[in-house]
Amino acid sequence: MNQIEWNDFTKVELRVGRVISAEVFAEARKPAYKLHIDFGPEIGLRKSSAQITAHYKPENLIGKLVVAVVNFPPKQIGPLMSECLVTGFHDAEGRVTLCVPEHVVPLGTKLL
Repeated sequence: MNQIEWNDFTKVELRVGRVISAEVFAEARKPAYKLHIDFGPEIGLRKSSAQITAHYKPENLIGKLVVAVVNFPPKQIGPLMSECLVTGFHDAEGRVTLCVPEHVVPLGTKLL
């Protein structure tokens, strides 16, 4: 495992956002959803593609708090310009489960 300096970690903007819409990303090569996430007034709304279809249905994602990297440059994923990277972990079968806060925190709050 490569070690990093504290200053490297502080450059990553991991923020809490709330999913406001989720739909099947039919054009994606691997099963995924298109997400619209509200990160509060400072950051605003961001779009993302997330390969989280094994554990989640679009209707169950609405209102869910997620943790995402918001300071990567935008990335074109098929017809979608992804503006943030939603974080998660692979389970024992390799399916992604979201990284979420245990309690409600204000939108846009930075991971410590």
